[in-house]
Amino acid sequence: MGAIKSIGVVGGGAWGTALALTAARAGSEVRLWARDPDTVSDIRSRRQNSRYLPGITFDEDLNATDALEDVADVDAILLVTPAQTTRSMLGALKKTGKVRGPVVLCAKGIEQTSGKLLSKVMSEELPGVEPGILSGPSFADDVARGLPTAVTVAANSARTALSLCESLQSPCFRPYASIDILGTQIGGALKNVLAIACGAVVGRKLGASAQAALTARGFAELNRLGMAMGAQGETLTGLSGLGDLVLTCSSSQSRNFSFGLRLGEGFLASELISAGGKLAEGAYSARVAVKLAEKHEIEVPICDTVARMIDDDLSIDDALNTLMARPLKAETESA
Repeated sequence: MGAIKSIGVVGGGAWGTALALTAARAGSEVRLWARDPDTVSDIRSRRQNSRYLPGITFDEDLNATDALEDVADVDAILLVTPAQTTRSMLGALKKTGKVRGPVVLCAKGIEQTSGKLLSKVMSEELPGVEPGILSGPSFADDVARGLPTAVTVAANSARTALSLCESLQSPCFRPYASIDILGTQIGGALKNVLAIACGAVVGRKLGASAQAALTARGFAELNRLGMAMGAQGETLTGLSGLGDLVLTCSSSQSRNFSFGLRLGEGFLASELISAGGKLAEGAYSARVAVKLAEKHEIEVPICDTVARMIDDDLSIDDALNTLMARPLKAETESA
């Protein structure tokens, strides 16, 4: 494909706005769609997204709109809405009849209802349109402020991946091209589940040693399942796998880590939900990850424990007892 000069960003939240700013800093023409008219007005009139990125004012022109057809007729689209809305948003884009370039999936998750990776969902909703994946260790606030960040951008062809990287690269944002779409997605989805577990360990005040051990054993699960599903090992140990896992498992900036933190403080998932709390993406992916592991005959005890905390209100103490009571094995065994 040729050079990408115009980018449409679908999603006016923190991550969508941050990526829109990134594309603008790279010199691309950017059109940003937000569902909320107040967000559009805020970006247009004040050059802020005060609801999602408070305290940040930007100079870049993001051409904000609440009309989806305005952002569909571009060289490439970044879809930056929650993972569980991916199918409906792709359907809405299809209805515009204007999608012509690659659509880059920027949410990290697995469709809960079908257990399908988001690229598979896209192949069903937008057949014939090339998918891309953007994933890696990145917090929206850091990216919006122009702090140094590196991510993986994957596509089916190296040429498309490189073109997408060139359209996003700036002195503060370094994208690395990949053709491993499957592996790039697996890392992003599973690290959310594992971040909930790490947050719970911190919330229970079990110490840095326990947090580090859980992160390492969590990566072992991510790596086992990813390899069984056909991911490349280099992808899983790269930015979208290990890199994103380390970041998300160590910072309260992560919604998944923060959700786990509350579980570790003694709250049950049902209590957080009934109090109006919003489920973190890892909560949707946990049970799906367990089912995928069962399909490939892989044991994922940490993911399974998180799923039980979400679905069955397993307490943090019972969860820890379950993990610590597992049979002793060699570190390299697949469990």
